Amino acid sequence: MSKISRRGLMFVLSSPSGAGKTTLARALLDSDANIVMSVSCTTRTKRPGEKDGKDYHFISDARFDEMVRNNEFLEHAVVFGHRYGTPKREVEEALGAGRDVLFDIDWQGTQQLAQRAKDDLVRVFVLPPSREELERRLRERAQDTHDVVAKRMAKASDEISHWAEYDYVIVNDDVARAQTEIGAILAAERLKRRRQTGLIEFVKKLAGH
Repeated sequence: MSKISRRGLMFVLSSPSGAGKTTLARALLDSDANIVMSVSCTTRTKRPGEKDGKDYHFISDARFDEMVRNNEFLEHAVVFGHRYGTPKREVEEALGAGRDVLFDIDWQGTQQLAQRAKDDLVRVFVLPPSREELERRLRERAQDTHDVVAKRMAKASDEISHWAEYDYVIVNDDVARAQTEIGAILAAERLKRRRQTGLIEFVKKLAGH
């Protein structure tokens, strides 16, 4: 089979906390070798089991300020009192090499990406099946205090209100089905003509030019 060169895409998964996007992101990374995770910088402290450079780049506020001044972020935002940002260089190198980059970011970051690189962007919003299920998932994680869970639930309505800014919306009431739907979206977006940068030369050869 002839392989046609293409430019990578930025694949965004957003949702309120507890809707399951982290589980879906990990499943996508495990099943597809041509997509890599964008590792964000953050000023928050590490949670149990997290590794610097793999889950996040854990940096100081001073370093974060320096990166903002130097225009080193594709996007950055404040979430629950902590700062998060996507380093630009790593993403641009992956896209140029034809690899896709997965983003686990909120609506604020997604809006900034859309302003900077809309043609490279595919936006997917993940919804929980109900508010009751969302709260149950947050409590079962056992990583957050009761007060933090309450704050996340209070913020969920605001986050969900941005669903219409996304290209695709998935209701995560069944993880296996949601995984299949995400895979189908990615497969279709990879085949879009504008992303297949080698298509012109391929067609010229077919036509004998």
